[in-house]
Amino acid sequence: MTLLAVENLRVSFASEGGPVTAVHDVSFSVNAGEVLGIVGESGSGKTLSLLSVLGLVDKRVTTVTGRAVFRGRSLLDLPDREMRKIRGRDIALISQDPMTALTPVHTVGAQIVEQIRAHEPVSRAAARARAVELLRDVRIPAPEKALDRYPHELSGGMRQRAVIAMALSCNPALVVADEPTTALDTTVQAQVLDLLPLRQSHGSSVVLITHDMGVVAEMADRVAVMYAGRVVETGPVADVFNDPWHPYTGGLLASIPPLTGARQGRLYSIPGMPPAPGTKLPGCAYVARCPAAMAICHTPPPEQMDGAHRSLCFLDAGQRVAARQKVGAPA
Repeated sequence: MTLLAVENLRVSFASEGGPVTAVHDVSFSVNAGEVLGIVGESGSGKTLSLLSVLGLVDKRVTTVTGRAVFRGRSLLDLPDREMRKIRGRDIALISQDPMTALTPVHTVGAQIVEQIRAHEPVSRAAARARAVELLRDVRIPAPEKALDRYPHELSGGMRQRAVIAMALSCNPALVVADEPTTALDTTVQAQVLDLLPLRQSHGSSVVLITHDMGVVAEMADRVAVMYAGRVVETGPVADVFNDPWHPYTGGLLASIPPLTGARQGRLYSIPGMPPAPGTKLPGCAYVARCPAAMAICHTPPPEQMDGAHRSLCFLDAGQRVAARQKVGAPA
């Protein structure tokens, strides 16, 4: 069952030189009980797409068009009051920086209790008891004491665990995890990622926004690869990782250190830079950096499909293999 369906999402910002489009006709879906990974370089539009769907952009300078349907309701058409009822209760957000996600002048417990009572008719004592259980679920030691601590009294990993507890506090149907491990060291990253399967006990689906292909391989069921504000490839994780169709996906995979065996020389690095937002691109946005670019790539690329695996690219099967061999991606 489809929980969230986003179709032709376009996000533009007002500027002195006219509207600047940062997200171009993005479409994806999230099914009940699954993890969708959205991956791409910084600035590719991953976070902006989801913040726009959640109504968390400044509408005074931002224009959002397209469709975003959640449980049969069109989110982009809802007034702010209705969206506030959905955020936190039905859709929760785990921010990449817990220090800014948590209010520094209130204790962690007070913030979780406030979240629960804003969406459910429970007493303060009942909300506090649930908050203790949530902190215990995310493996915070001595949760009764941690509840009365301020964010600055907790480590970065503990703060992120508290944010995850807050996100799960109302058993949301969908959790958007925006780079949940970016500010953490490698060991703590692994511990935090281990908490995301808690969604199963809370009945939640997850959109995992990240630039780390390794995290997507480990955590996600399906993946959407974004480049320059566009979804250039999407499909089941196994299909996309074993047979990447778009050269950008191949470049991302080639830049990951191998888990086994000796590394063959230097890791691949995608040359150049992504186009600046607002750049007029008549064809493929990746053409200037692509190792397999052709003259036809300066025209709009077609969507190639094989079941759930889709890509915006002109390359046929043989050309895709050759392009992957150039960069050392899976062939």
